[in-house]
Amino acid sequence: MTESLRPMAAVLAAAVGIVAIVASRRRPNVREGFTVASALSTFALVASMVPGVLDGTVYVTDLGTFVPGVEFVLRADPLGTIFALLASFLWIITSFYSVGYMRGLDEHAQTRYFAAFAGSVSAAVGIAFASNLVVLYVFYELLTVATYPLVTHDQTEEARRAGRKYLLYTFGGGVAVLAGTALVFWSTGTVDFASGGIAALANADPVVARTAFALLTAGFGVKAALMPVHSWLPDAMVAPTPVSGLLHAVAVVKSGVFGISRVVLDVYGPQTVSDLGVGLPLAAVAAFTILTASIMALRQDNLKRRLAYSTVSQLSYIVLGLGLLKPAALIGGLLHIPAHAFMKLTLFFCAGAIHVETHTDDISDMAGIGRRMPVTMAAFAVASLGMAGLPLVSGFVSKWYLLIGSIDAGHVVFAFVLLLSGLLNIAYFWPIVYQAFFQTPDDADAKPVIESPFGGHSHAGSPSAAKADGGEPSDARRASSERRSDGGKPKGTTDDADDSQYAVDRYPSDHVRDDADDPDVHGQGATEEAHGAHDDHHHGGPPEGGWERRGLGKESTWFMLGPITTAAAGAIALGIAPYAMVFLALIERVVAGATGVTF
Repeated sequence: MTESLRPMAAVLAAAVGIVAIVASRRRPNVREGFTVASALSTFALVASMVPGVLDGTVYVTDLGTFVPGVEFVLRADPLGTIFALLASFLWIITSFYSVGYMRGLDEHAQTRYFAAFAGSVSAAVGIAFASNLVVLYVFYELLTVATYPLVTHDQTEEARRAGRKYLLYTFGGGVAVLAGTALVFWSTGTVDFASGGIAALANADPVVARTAFALLTAGFGVKAALMPVHSWLPDAMVAPTPVSGLLHAVAVVKSGVFGISRVVLDVYGPQTVSDLGVGLPLAAVAAFTILTASIMALRQDNLKRRLAYSTVSQLSYIVLGLGLLKPAALIGGLLHIPAHAFMKLTLFFCAGAIHVETHTDDISDMAGIGRRMPVTMAAFAVASLGMAGLPLVSGFVSKWYLLIGSIDAGHVVFAFVLLLSGLLNIAYFWPIVYQAFFQTPDDADAKPVIESPFGGHSHAGSPSAAKADGGEPSDARRASSERRSDGGKPKGTTDDADDSQYAVDRYPSDHVRDDADDPDVHGQGATEEAHGAHDDHHHGGPPEGGWERRGLGKESTWFMLGPITTAAAGAIALGIAPYAMVFLALIERVVAGATGVTF
């Protein structure tokens, strides 16, 4: 181990950025400059440690005793470096995208937004570099606090309701993590991470050890969106699209699967997990989540909501690899952390760009939109191929390792789950790509093909009214279009129309505001009344005469197109040259340390 201030500096770089962002709230260009500078400095600090970590160096910042028997230590080891490197790099991309998105929609409270984003990444880096369960728990809860203003950004009642649910679920998960941590400390006298696990846990009371494992994995499983504690995630889509990217790709859900990774690899260790017989149940829960969430995604017509259920499914690939315990499965699971991040960030960026430029949120309104947004939809197609596990994109590499690991573990049923999930991914992504490029609004057919209420909520409020396009009867389509983009409701409806609907169905998060000259746009306390003023001229879907054909690069600002193409390029690079992207090399070091297998 090498004493260094760099792990702490990486956490503080983003935290100090909060102060600079708030101080420059009246000068948007300066504020956003500080945002980008904070992102760049955080990434630079993390990246500077990568060569040493690959050579076996562990960078440590020791801040002394935190609570009796527990030191407050930040440690940059291979597993933590994977998460910190990913979060800090994607923050750079998301910062540029956020500038284009927030300005494109003239969103309110932009200073609060950028400050909360910086706080979220600071907490994520703290989670990555935590050296024990207690320090991890502290940053894990700070991440919840930092992301709450982002989830409730719209300040509508529906956003607040989604925020309360988010807090209830995630703080509840935090309580479970704390209880599990206390049991581990009581059983072993330590909560420090150790490659291959804490040795004393192998000799602990099996009932206590299994109980602690269940509490820890269930607690972290809330943010990992394992079923049945997943429903906060679709509701959280009420947030602006860059926040959805943060929730799904950069920090929040990845902190959940990262926590489970620490528990399996560095608290218990693969051998102890196997001896206790808790790996297979964890894999079974993951397999159930993979298939069930994929089926539910088939029923969603709102693009962000379909992506949300896709995330629920894809996160469990990571957990499945951790539960199978074999080296190939562990590599596949851990590699899917960056693989999914690049792909899903691309998809959410595309969804946000579509909304900003066309105010369109529903898949059934996107026939022919490839004419209007060719680069955006091409990037969406690339990421969709990767999500399905097709070659040359990052998802293929991670799923290949998972398939091999499933066979090595002797559980062919999990290999079948992976293959079936790939088909389901094609089923809910391909129709979007196909209709964008090969159909027009006049000849588009209904999507998706599942028309039964199984797997999703009906927009119309009854199974008989459910349609293949995601739940709306044809005579309600016009009323629905009045609702989508301005965050309001169809005329003539009330809040009680369908209590079963998720927030995102009735109140999409992204708005077009009419208060461009309002100083509150830049963060000085916009009110809900002001926030409710929206553009009533175009509510999504193709305009009369169909989509206008735009040339390459002319469909949106490069503040948005640049991040979209960069994220898509990252997904391709990780699929073609995973070692060159550093992540696979770091992952092999993690798995070698946990299992003793050399690569």
